[in-house]
Amino acid sequence: MNAFVQELLHAWSTGGWVMIALAVLGVIIYGTAAYLVVNLYHRRITRISDADMRRWVGDPANAPGEFRELIRYTQDEVRSLEDIEGRFREIESSKVSEVDRRITFLNVMVVGAPLFGLLGTVLGMLLTFKAIGIGGGSASEIVSKGISEALVATQTGMMVAIPGLIAAYIAKILRNEFVSFLARLETITLRHFRPQFHGMTRVFTKPTGQKPS
Repeated sequence: MNAFVQELLHAWSTGGWVMIALAVLGVIIYGTAAYLVVNLYHRRITRISDADMRRWVGDPANAPGEFRELIRYTQDEVRSLEDIEGRFREIESSKVSEVDRRITFLNVMVVGAPLFGLLGTVLGMLLTFKAIGIGGGSASEIVSKGISEALVATQTGMMVAIPGLIAAYIAKILRNEFVSFLARLETITLRHFRPQFHGMTRVFTKPTGQKPS
């Protein structure tokens, strides 16, 4: 354990000031990813059966807390199936759009990590070339430091980006599952209220002047 900590401290001191930027970026990436994954996964929407949703739509009091409020919002004071559809569009625009914004932000931060690593590589190589140009007895030590800074920064940038990329992919899967859940819930809600509102969701009419086949 002590050897691992010492190795981390050595890498931190060797990588230069770029390591501070990568550390901040890592905190932002993993914090955003953790929020997305935890917020989406704890709902366990993939385990909700159609029978459960039909029971919740029939009596929203049977639904868990978060879903109870959502279902009640789609049913309160609606006068037509179009009203129900409009409520679900509002939910999608608020809930799903927020998740999409966070996933986009996460992807941007993930892309930034290797770029900071590349910046550290450039700075390290500049230090190396400077040492070569100066020459002298201390040149070899400066060259070694420059190469180490270049390699450590690149390695750290990749180590920050790769887990973040995996987390973004998982968040995208959970986001799609949430969208699928809303679609299932909307279908079941429309089926439940269709007899009450006497009709289909949309009315299809033939163009004027078209003769029947």
